[in-house]
Amino acid sequence: MNQILVTKNEIHKKKHFLIFQLIISIIVIMAIIYFISLHFYNISKQEKISNQIMNNYNLSKLYTSISDNSIENNDEVNPNGVFCTIEIPKINLSYPVFNTLDEELLKISPCKFYGNNLNENDNICIAGHNYDNGKFFSNISLLQPNDEIYIYSNNEKLTYVVTSNYEVEPNDVSPIFDYDKNQKLLTLVTCNNFNNNRIIIVAVRQ
Repeated sequence: MNQILVTKNEIHKKKHFLIFQLIISIIVIMAIIYFISLHFYNISKQEKISNQIMNNYNLSKLYTSISDNSIENNDEVNPNGVFCTIEIPKINLSYPVFNTLDEELLKISPCKFYGNNLNENDNICIAGHNYDNGKFFSNISLLQPNDEIYIYSNNEKLTYVVTSNYEVEPNDVSPIFDYDKNQKLLTLVTCNNFNNNRIIIVAVRQ
Protein backbone atom coordinates (compact mmCIF):
# COMPACT_ATOMS: atom_id res chain seq x y z
CA MET A 1 0.00 0.00 0.00
CA ASN A 2 2.78 2.42 0.96
CA GLN A 3 4.56 1.59 -2.28
CA ILE A 4 1.43 2.51 -4.23
CA LEU A 5 1.18 5.82 -2.38
CA VAL A 6 4.87 6.57 -3.06
CA THR A 7 4.36 5.79 -6.73
CA LYS A 8 1.32 8.07 -6.88
CA ASN A 9 3.26 10.84 -5.16
CA GLU A 10 6.11 10.46 -7.64
CA ILE A 11 3.66 10.60 -10.56
CA HIS A 12 2.03 13.65 -9.01
CA LYS A 13 5.41 15.37 -8.57
CA LYS A 14 6.45 14.51 -12.13
CA LYS A 15 3.16 15.90 -13.40
CA HIS A 16 3.71 19.16 -11.54
CA PHE A 17 7.30 19.31 -12.78
CA LEU A 18 6.20 18.81 -16.39
CA ILE A 19 3.55 21.51 -16.00
CA PHE A 20 6.20 23.83 -14.55
CA GLN A 21 8.54 23.04 -17.45
CA LEU A 22 5.75 23.71 -19.94
CA ILE A 23 4.98 27.10 -18.35
CA ILE A 24 8.67 28.08 -18.36
CA SER A 25 8.99 26.99 -22.01
CA ILE A 26 5.96 29.06 -22.99
CA ILE A 27 7.36 32.10 -21.18
CA VAL A 28 10.77 31.69 -22.87
CA ILE A 29 9.18 31.27 -26.31
CA MET A 30 6.98 34.33 -25.79
CA ALA A 31 10.02 36.34 -24.66
CA ILE A 32 11.97 35.27 -27.76
CA ILE A 33 9.05 36.17 -30.03
CA TYR A 34 8.75 39.54 -28.30
CA PHE A 35 12.42 40.44 -28.72
CA ILE A 36 12.49 39.26 -32.34
CA SER A 37 9.37 41.32 -33.08
CA LEU A 38 10.90 44.33 -31.32
CA HIS A 39 14.10 43.92 -33.35
CA PHE A 40 12.23 43.90 -36.66
CA TYR A 41 10.01 46.76 -35.52
CA ASN A 42 13.09 48.90 -34.80
CA ILE A 43 14.58 48.04 -38.19
CA SER A 44 11.30 48.93 -39.88
CA LYS A 45 11.17 52.20 -37.95
CA GLN A 46 14.69 53.12 -39.04
CA GLU A 47 13.81 52.22 -42.62
CA LYS A 48 10.84 54.60 -42.50
CA ILE A 49 13.05 57.39 -41.16
CA SER A 50 15.56 56.69 -43.93
CA ASN A 51 12.78 56.90 -46.54
CA GLN A 52 11.60 60.16 -45.02
CA ILE A 53 15.12 61.57 -45.25
CA MET A 54 15.30 60.43 -48.87
CA ASN A 55 12.00 62.16 -49.69
CA ASN A 56 13.03 65.36 -47.94
CA TYR A 57 16.41 65.30 -49.65
CA ASN A 58 14.89 64.80 -53.11
CA LEU A 59 12.29 67.53 -52.57
CA SER A 60 14.95 69.93 -51.35
CA LYS A 61 17.07 69.21 -54.41
CA LEU A 62 14.12 69.79 -56.72
CA TYR A 63 12.72 72.95 -55.23
CA THR A 64 15.50 74.72 -53.35
CA SER A 65 19.18 75.53 -53.57
CA ILE A 66 19.88 74.49 -49.97
CA SER A 67 23.24 72.77 -49.61
CA ASP A 68 23.46 69.12 -48.54
CA ASN A 69 24.84 70.11 -45.14
CA SER A 70 21.81 72.21 -44.20
CA ILE A 71 18.86 70.18 -45.46
CA GLU A 72 16.18 69.84 -42.79
CA ASN A 73 16.48 71.35 -39.35
CA ASN A 74 14.84 68.42 -37.60
CA ASP A 75 17.63 66.85 -35.51
CA GLU A 76 15.80 63.53 -35.23
CA VAL A 77 15.35 63.22 -38.98
CA ASN A 78 18.61 64.63 -40.32
CA PRO A 79 21.11 65.80 -37.72
CA ASN A 80 24.29 65.86 -39.82
CA GLY A 81 23.24 66.42 -43.41
CA VAL A 82 23.19 64.20 -46.46
CA PHE A 83 26.32 63.63 -48.51
CA CYS A 84 24.66 61.94 -51.48
CA THR A 85 22.18 59.26 -52.48
CA ILE A 86 23.35 55.74 -53.34
CA GLU A 87 21.44 53.43 -55.64
CA ILE A 88 22.32 49.86 -56.65
CA PRO A 89 19.70 48.43 -59.02
CA LYS A 90 20.98 44.85 -58.87
CA ILE A 91 20.11 44.50 -55.18
CA ASN A 92 17.25 47.02 -55.14
CA LEU A 93 19.13 49.41 -52.84
CA SER A 94 18.43 53.13 -52.59
CA TYR A 95 19.36 55.25 -49.56
CA PRO A 96 20.58 58.70 -48.60
CA VAL A 97 24.13 58.70 -47.24
CA PHE A 98 24.96 60.80 -44.18
CA ASN A 99 27.98 63.10 -44.21
CA THR A 100 29.52 61.58 -41.09
CA LEU A 101 29.71 58.20 -39.39
CA ASP A 102 27.79 57.89 -36.15
CA GLU A 103 26.39 54.76 -34.52
CA GLU A 104 22.90 56.25 -34.20
CA LEU A 105 22.94 57.58 -37.77
CA LEU A 106 24.18 54.20 -38.99
CA LYS A 107 20.95 52.66 -37.66
CA ILE A 108 19.00 54.97 -39.97
CA SER A 109 21.02 54.96 -43.19
CA PRO A 110 24.53 54.34 -44.60
CA CYS A 111 27.22 56.84 -43.59
CA LYS A 112 30.33 58.22 -45.29
CA PHE A 113 33.40 57.80 -43.08
CA TYR A 114 36.32 58.58 -45.40
CA GLY A 115 36.92 60.69 -48.50
CA ASN A 116 36.04 64.25 -49.38
CA ASN A 117 35.14 65.19 -52.91
CA LEU A 118 33.31 63.03 -55.43
CA ASN A 119 34.84 64.98 -58.29
CA GLU A 120 38.45 64.49 -57.23
CA ASN A 121 40.67 61.42 -57.27
CA ASP A 122 39.68 60.05 -53.92
CA ASN A 123 38.36 56.97 -52.15
CA ILE A 124 34.82 57.66 -50.92
CA CYS A 125 34.13 55.07 -48.22
CA ILE A 126 30.58 54.33 -47.10
CA ALA A 127 29.58 52.01 -44.26
CA GLY A 128 26.18 50.40 -43.82
CA HIS A 129 24.66 47.88 -41.43
CA ASN A 130 24.11 44.25 -42.41
CA TYR A 131 20.89 43.00 -40.85
CA ASP A 132 20.82 39.86 -43.03
CA ASN A 133 17.32 40.82 -44.13
CA GLY A 134 17.81 42.66 -47.43
CA LYS A 135 17.86 46.10 -45.77
CA PHE A 136 20.72 48.62 -45.83
CA PHE A 137 23.95 46.86 -46.93
CA SER A 138 22.75 43.31 -46.21
CA ASN A 139 23.06 42.24 -49.87
CA ILE A 140 26.17 44.03 -51.11
CA SER A 141 28.07 40.72 -50.94
CA LEU A 142 26.01 39.71 -54.00
CA LEU A 143 27.69 42.38 -56.14
CA GLN A 144 30.10 41.19 -58.81
CA PRO A 145 32.60 42.92 -61.13
CA ASN A 146 30.89 45.11 -63.75
CA ASP A 147 27.78 45.68 -61.62
CA GLU A 148 26.86 49.34 -61.51
CA ILE A 149 26.44 51.64 -58.51
CA TYR A 150 24.89 55.08 -58.92
CA ILE A 151 25.67 58.09 -56.77
CA TYR A 152 23.42 61.15 -56.97
CA SER A 153 24.88 64.45 -55.82
CA ASN A 154 24.05 68.05 -56.72
CA ASN A 155 21.53 66.91 -59.35
CA GLU A 156 24.24 64.84 -61.03
CA LYS A 157 24.22 61.08 -61.56
CA LEU A 158 27.64 59.46 -61.13
CA THR A 159 28.20 55.90 -62.29
CA TYR A 160 30.63 53.52 -60.60
CA VAL A 161 31.44 49.99 -61.78
CA VAL A 162 32.33 47.27 -59.28
CA THR A 163 35.87 45.98 -59.66
CA SER A 164 36.25 43.74 -56.61
CA ASN A 165 34.36 42.01 -53.81
CA TYR A 166 36.37 40.59 -50.91
CA GLU A 167 36.63 40.34 -47.13
CA VAL A 168 39.14 41.57 -44.59
CA GLU A 169 39.59 41.15 -40.86
CA PRO A 170 37.97 43.80 -38.63
CA ASN A 171 41.26 45.58 -37.89
CA ASP A 172 42.43 45.70 -41.52
CA VAL A 173 42.18 49.30 -42.78
CA SER A 174 43.97 48.74 -46.08
CA PRO A 175 40.77 49.08 -48.18
CA ILE A 176 40.46 52.66 -46.90
CA PHE A 177 43.98 53.95 -47.35
CA ASP A 178 45.61 51.69 -49.95
CA TYR A 179 44.09 52.74 -53.25
CA ASP A 180 45.03 54.11 -56.65
CA LYS A 181 45.40 57.86 -56.12
CA ASN A 182 44.76 58.44 -59.83
CA GLN A 183 41.21 57.11 -59.74
CA LYS A 184 37.86 58.13 -58.33
CA LEU A 185 36.89 55.17 -56.18
CA LEU A 186 33.90 54.14 -54.12
CA THR A 187 34.32 51.62 -51.29
CA LEU A 188 31.36 50.06 -49.52
CA VAL A 189 31.87 48.37 -46.16
CA THR A 190 29.62 46.15 -44.06
CA CYS A 191 29.95 43.27 -41.61
CA ASN A 192 29.86 39.56 -42.30
CA ASN A 193 27.78 38.41 -39.35
CA PHE A 194 28.96 34.80 -39.65
CA ASN A 195 32.70 35.37 -39.20
CA ASN A 196 32.90 39.04 -38.05
CA ASN A 197 34.98 39.98 -41.09
CA ARG A 198 34.33 43.11 -43.14
CA ILE A 199 32.81 42.77 -46.61
CA ILE A 200 34.46 45.19 -49.02
CA ILE A 201 33.04 46.32 -52.35
CA VAL A 202 35.29 48.50 -54.51
CA ALA A 203 33.96 50.37 -57.54
CA VAL A 204 35.62 52.82 -59.96
CA ARG A 205 34.07 55.93 -61.45
CA GLN A 206 33.22 55.77 -65.15
